[in-house]
Amino acid sequence: MSSILNFLSGLLILLALEFQWLRINSDPIKVEMKTNYGTMVLLLYDETPIHRDNFIKLVNEGIYDSLLFHRVIEGFMIQTGDTQSKSANSTARLGSSDLPYTLPAEIRPEYFHKKGAIGAARTNNPQRVSSSTQFYIVQGKIQNDSLLRHNQGRINQFLSRHYAVNDPKNKPLLDSLEQARAQRDSLLAVQLQAKWNQIAENYQEFEAYQIPDPHQEIYRKLGGSPHLDQSYTVFGEVISGMEVIDSIASVPTNRQDRPLSEVRILQMKILD
Repeated sequence: MSSILNFLSGLLILLALEFQWLRINSDPIKVEMKTNYGTMVLLLYDETPIHRDNFIKLVNEGIYDSLLFHRVIEGFMIQTGDTQSKSANSTARLGSSDLPYTLPAEIRPEYFHKKGAIGAARTNNPQRVSSSTQFYIVQGKIQNDSLLRHNQGRINQFLSRHYAVNDPKNKPLLDSLEQARAQRDSLLAVQLQAKWNQIAENYQEFEAYQIPDPHQEIYRKLGGSPHLDQSYTVFGEVISGMEVIDSIASVPTNRQDRPLSEVRILQMKILD
């Protein structure tokens, strides 16, 4: 009896190891996204496993099916994932709903905002944590040397503010600013805000970012939105159906960047 149990135990271990080997050595996950403007195939990066696994879970649960692209800005990006958009009327303000959890940032230097990049939307939070459901797909623009220099400056402005807000030396000022706002002391709040802006804009205790040459070449040829680099988690890219991005990005929108006619995800599924 013990020999049978040992055999079964060994077999289970071997099966577990085999499963782990297959998972580690399997091809990257691909997702088919059918919309009323066409079909895209998305590739998810294994190097951002938290975002990848969350996305797979949401796709398998049908969370994205029938959701709207609620924010569309031509020459920039198209955004979806608001969980209330499925049944929203034409006047509803969208963009603030998701599931009640966030994802820790997985910002990696090799992934950037080229056309077709898939990024996790987020609020303006110090930890740069991502929304549980909302994501955007980059359209962007073709970049020249002047635009690349300008956007590199914008990247470092964002990084300056990020590192400044997370520097413990600045916490007393930020706490005082928050307290002034809570007490509705508008005069003090304005003064503290001006002081904070000066600190954040001139903060230099970090390594300035330079857009790598290979990224610059892709931005020149394919286009994108480089000013978002190193501030948002990029966790995948469109590998088929790039023209669908352009079709969606060109639809007329209102002042809140919501399409005047519905742009909807019909269905998403994991491809074998």
